[in-house]
Formats: sequence, C-alpha cells, structure tokens
Amino acid sequence: MKATRAPHSGSEGLSVSVVVYRPDTEQLISTLAGLGAACDALHTSRPGLPVALYLVDNGGLPDIQAALAELSAHNVSCTIIAGHGNVGYGRGHNLAIERSTSRYHLVLNPDIDLARDALREALDFFDAHAEAGLITPWIGDEHGHQQFLCRRYPALLDLFVRGFLPEGLRRLFRHRLAHYEMRDQINARDIVWDPPIVSGCFMLFRTPVLKQLAGFDARYFLYFEDYDLSLRAHDVTRVVYTPAVRVLHHGGGAARKGSAHVRMFMASAYKFFNRFGWKWL
Repeated sequence: MKATRAPHSGSEGLSVSVVVYRPDTEQLISTLAGLGAACDALHTSRPGLPVALYLVDNGGLPDIQAALAELSAHNVSCTIIAGHGNVGYGRGHNLAIERSTSRYHLVLNPDIDLARDALREALDFFDAHAEAGLITPWIGDEHGHQQFLCRRYPALLDLFVRGFLPEGLRRLFRHRLAHYEMRDQINARDIVWDPPIVSGCFMLFRTPVLKQLAGFDARYFLYFEDYDLSLRAHDVTRVVYTPAVRVLHHGGGAARKGSAHVRMFMASAYKFFNRFGWKWL
C-alpha cells in the first residue's frame, strides 16, 4: 500500500511574498491564479499543508479582491502588507520574510506564471536533498523559450552588453554572453548544483536559511538584490537549478523600462561591485 503524507503543522508550511508597485492588473491576477492552481496540486500530495501569501503593496495595488478570494478557496491565506510606501523590492520582501514562520518561503515576482506542478516538484526536491537550501527553476518567456537567468559573476561589460545594447550589436558578444548566462550547463533536463547567481523572480528557500541571511540587503532599492542574496546564500547552504520546477517570466530589462530604471540599475550595480569586487572585462 502506498504511504500517504500526514497533515502538516503550521511550521511545516509554505509562505509566499509578492511585492507590487503599480502592477499590471491582468498579469498580477494571472500570477495569483497560477499560484492557486500550483497550491491545489501541492495539496494533493501534502494535504493540510498551510500556505500563506503576503502581498506587499509598495504603492498602486489595484482592486484584486476577487482574485484573493479565489486564492482563499484554494486554502491559501492572504495578508496584504501596506502603508509603508515604496521601500524598494528587497525591503518589501523583507517585511514578509520577518513575519514568516513557515518551513519554506517563496520570493515571487508579480510577472511569473507557475506551472501547475511547480511547487509540488520543488518541495519534493527539498525532501530528497537535505543539503539544498535555495531552488531556482527552469524559466521560460511568454513564448515558452528558455530564459537563461542563472549567471556567473558578471563583468561590467557583460551587464552593459546584455542590458543596453540593441539585439544586432549583442550578437557580436554572443559567446561572451553565453558564458555569463551559463548556457554550457543550464538546459531543460539537467540539475545544476551551485550556480553562482540566480534570479530573484522565483527564489524558493528553506525559511531558516533565508532568516539566517536576514533576507535581502535593504541598501539595494531595485536591481542586484538577487545577485547579492545569491552570493551570500552560498556561504550557508547549497543553491540548485531544478528544471523540473517550471515557470514563465514576463519581465523585461532595465533599459526597456525607461531612464529612471537605468539610473536605479547603475546605482545598484555600483553598490554590488563595491561589496563583492569590481570586474571590468
């Protein structure tokens, strides 16, 4: 007879933080719907597992009460954290991380659509690999093409080429960018242990690891907070790329979002390299 899992206590649960600032309403609703479906699939193998969503409103949260009610119907408790203003991406997530008492915590962007089995696959992987403390998934774009968001330590030239050059000129640096994006190791099949840097659009932690790291470094307002957290995570746990965990990402680069984002990108890059070391070429 196949064994079934016993119901879980609160300390065994999953918490999720989503930080929003003037979000695209349709995409946010899609993200929450995908989270609900993934939690349904998770509950088939882990009945009674508590799931808590912390929706952190940095400003401009639209009326999504219907979507939150739907999440509640999927046995996901929902808490809106608001009134603090736009404190930045990392500090926003930290407001939720401080409240979390779960075993696992998911840092999730509001422009991510989860595959239905994403959370189930991730927690099963954690069960099978006690040494893993941070999971990064296979990430696709809206067309289903893989995005290569695991990274080696960047040089300034890598960041400039990838973030600011037009497509035609980027082709001149394709071999360099392929190395930076770990295309020699990252694919749709193979588990890769200890990629140096992983994307903040989906970071699933064992919560004690995330608490030990004290969450994100609040000195980054936007950009590079995930680079910083990734590098620090290697000091206390193992990071793993797990392609059985799948998501779609609808985000874009800083240059495509306007001059204010370019300025924030450059300010955060300066803080990052000052902390971890400058690499020009």
